[in-house]
Amino acid sequence: MDVKLSQCFIAVDDHDKALAFYRDVLGLEVRNDVGFEGMRWVTVGSPLQPDVEIVLEPPAANPDASPTDRRAMAELLAKGLLRGVIFSTDDCDALFARVQASGAEVLQEPMDQPYGVRDCAFRDPAGNLLRFNQRRDA
Repeated sequence: MDVKLSQCFIAVDDHDKALAFYRDVLGLEVRNDVGFEGMRWVTVGSPLQPDVEIVLEPPAANPDASPTDRRAMAELLAKGLLRGVIFSTDDCDALFARVQASGAEVLQEPMDQPYGVRDCAFRDPAGNLLRFNQRRDA
């Protein structure tokens, strides 16, 4: 039996700002853009990974979430406390320069890590943590 990642979800509070970042800065392609009951889901992905998608969704997109839960999720998102995504790249330094030039909040400049990668970190426009790893040759 094969098991592979198909989709992961990132909460965003402004889909247009998220699209400008994920599509225009990172170069991901938009695969779907769906509205339903006042909410919006945008699916993006790397052209190099056609079978893996990132769904940009509203915080607390669950229709069963209470108003209190929705407020709590929005507050956690605003504080940057929701988990993010780790991307891989073949040139961490070039990617860092491109993302930094976009005005994204820098959390960590490129550095070599003891676990075999060179990486950097940013926040997306919603405050989510994004790390970018480049494998180092052993």
